[in-house]
Amino acid sequence: MWECPHCQRRFANRNQSHACGNYELEPHFAGSDTNVRLAFDRIVSLIRELGPVTVLPEKTRIAFQVRMSFAAVMPRKRWLDGHVVLARFCEHPRFTKIDYISPRNVVHHFRISDPTGVDEDVRAWLAEAYRVGEQRHLSRRAGAAEPTE
Repeated sequence: MWECPHCQRRFANRNQSHACGNYELEPHFAGSDTNVRLAFDRIVSLIRELGPVTVLPEKTRIAFQVRMSFAAVMPRKRWLDGHVVLARFCEHPRFTKIDYISPRNVVHHFRISDPTGVDEDVRAWLAEAYRVGEQRHLSRRAGAAEPTE
């Protein structure tokens, strides 16, 4: 893992492009309905069940990182816009948009307006994305070693 000498954020890749800054979590929820924060808290709880995670408040989003960022949310007044990074294309009616970044990094966007929307589908997406965050999807290649820190 590489650590930025300016903001101390850790990355899987050396000199990874990013915007340095020290941001707080709470300002992201200023003006948001209570259900938005409750949905966020439920997402954090599900991710923590999967293993250790770094919650990274950034300028425009809140990212979730293991070795790499695997999910993020952007609180709005009445909902959370979010995405998960999966190692495959996955069709689901709740995905509002899908961005193909590379063969093993496909960003799936969704929207949740209250904690009941953080259901078994979301749990499954987060679990799959968490493995991408650990970079376990890379070990599927022939001869590839399991990532280490």
